[in-house]
Amino acid sequence: MSWFFIALVGYFFLALTFILDKLILTKSVGKPVVYTFYSTIFMFGAFFAWPFGVELLNGFDWIWAMVSGVAFGLGLWALYTAVKRGETSHINPFNGAMVSIATYALSAYFLGERLTSLQVGGIVILVGASLLLSFEKSRNHNGFHMGFVWAGVSGVLFALSHVSAKYLYDVYPFLTGFVWTRAMTGLVGLLVLLFPSVRKTFRKKYEKPKTNAKRHAGIIVVLTKIFGVIAVVLIQYASAIGSVSLVMAMSGLQYACMFVIILLCTKFIPRVFKEYITKRELVVEWLAIVLVGLGSILFVL
Repeated sequence: MSWFFIALVGYFFLALTFILDKLILTKSVGKPVVYTFYSTIFMFGAFFAWPFGVELLNGFDWIWAMVSGVAFGLGLWALYTAVKRGETSHINPFNGAMVSIATYALSAYFLGERLTSLQVGGIVILVGASLLLSFEKSRNHNGFHMGFVWAGVSGVLFALSHVSAKYLYDVYPFLTGFVWTRAMTGLVGLLVLLFPSVRKTFRKKYEKPKTNAKRHAGIIVVLTKIFGVIAVVLIQYASAIGSVSLVMAMSGLQYACMFVIILLCTKFIPRVFKEYITKRELVVEWLAIVLVGLGSILFVL
């Protein structure tokens, strides 16, 4: 069960990444397409692992690598758009639920994955917990809104990316599959260069930052990318050695971690990061966290 603990650590780092992403999108970068560029173009850096035994792919497998990489990049773009429109503690859990459902469906159809009854039960509980964590009541929204539509689109794209990557992990060494799928994500960075708002950032004149978030934006972005790389490597490796459906369903653990971190930030450092949380939300989300623990336990029985 080493894949379980590897995925657990990966999701903790992903929780930190998503919180920092929200901070950047609301206080520094602003436009999701611009942040998408800086999140994807650097994926070409995966080629630095070439000397460590990366192999060339065969025939149609190049298409699968491109599908995985491009779908991942587009999934990020859709997710950033969703987070821009809503609270990260609600948007991301909904996204995770969609990823779990779509991954299970696609992996069963294309990869022939079969799970035990307990594992399917664990997925159902984790998806239910993620949907509970998704209920949003804030100053701008009350319930479902357009941000959730973008989160759903992102979830399907992420699932397509994960399942096609899993196919390559079953055929090639992990490093080969990982490098080619991540490098292909860089193509999305080239695509969004077509947007004037992205090109404009290259010639933007220097202005004195007005807030601490803008002043330290560069440091936050670098830290976010480091956490993101660690999270992606661990989660992808867990998918390679375990079941991709189970690893993706474990995203409920990520949202439990994220909610606790957001709660602590809102209480102790609201000037840095704060979300509007009602007493009803607290009860619902703590119940969801209990369900997350129960659903995760079923994976290891």
